Amino acid sequence: MKFDVICFGALNIDRLYQVNRIAGRDEESFITDFKEAPGGSAANTAVGLARLGLRTGFIGKVSDSHEGKLLLNDFKRQNVDTNGTIISKEGDCGIAMAYVDAKGDRALYAYPGVNDTLESKEVDLEYARKTEFLHLTSFIGTKPFDAQKELVRELNDVRVSLDPGELHARRGLAALKPLLEKSAVTLPSENEVRLLTGKNYVEGSKILIKEGASIVAVKLGERGCYVTDEREKHLLKPYKVKVVDTTGAGDAFCAGFLYGVIRNRDLYECGRLGNFVASRCIEKAGAREGLPSHSDLKDIELKSAL
Repeated sequence: MKFDVICFGALNIDRLYQVNRIAGRDEESFITDFKEAPGGSAANTAVGLARLGLRTGFIGKVSDSHEGKLLLNDFKRQNVDTNGTIISKEGDCGIAMAYVDAKGDRALYAYPGVNDTLESKEVDLEYARKTEFLHLTSFIGTKPFDAQKELVRELNDVRVSLDPGELHARRGLAALKPLLEKSAVTLPSENEVRLLTGKNYVEGSKILIKEGASIVAVKLGERGCYVTDEREKHLLKPYKVKVVDTTGAGDAFCAGFLYGVIRNRDLYECGRLGNFVASRCIEKAGAREGLPSHSDLKDIELKSAL
């Protein structure tokens, strides 16, 4: 099977706590609701891409446990191929705990579990070759980060997209250079651009392109997105929706934007697609519940046929 996108990143159980407000240092808050669902940035993007009708696979690691089976079964239900996913007989699945207030703002804490034990020798290189795009997201530990860099070195005919996340961004620009110089698309948040470059998103995007990225799409949250390939520059406003939960919004944006790239949309339309998929995501609690299907894309009235 030839994939449109294989996503490579952490695979977690999300524990989502609704709270009256996000507590600061030495403050107290209380929980009003709780739910548990499959998550992980790369995994959420994989599900988003699959719902949009793309052939999608996944590289990552889970434990051989009830939680691991839940994660793999949800992938299969969402039509994400799991043949690149490593199952560990030891250890725990990764866990991400998100605390979300009434405005949809959140605080996130992650426990890596077996995600951080993934090594380069465990990655199936032939599986990874069977894709047009390899989409990378962050890990906490160095072993899987090194595995990503090694895999990118081995894949000469596969386009790479990178959603660095704060964890990778805090490693610094020099550490990410092996990924950036192979990156057809880089999808950082505004804060991640600043962490990597020390500049605002406009000037920082120029630096990321200089380091090798062909396209930079900066996620600006409630202000939309900024997309550039240096020849073109577009600042796109977000779709106005009622925000329930921002968990997974950036992952959803990546799915919409990459869908546009793979379907050969122009840069502006890719940005609109990213904003649209993100807007659907934040209308419901959790990272995947609101992700749209391909038939929903007619709602954004694209200039070209889907």
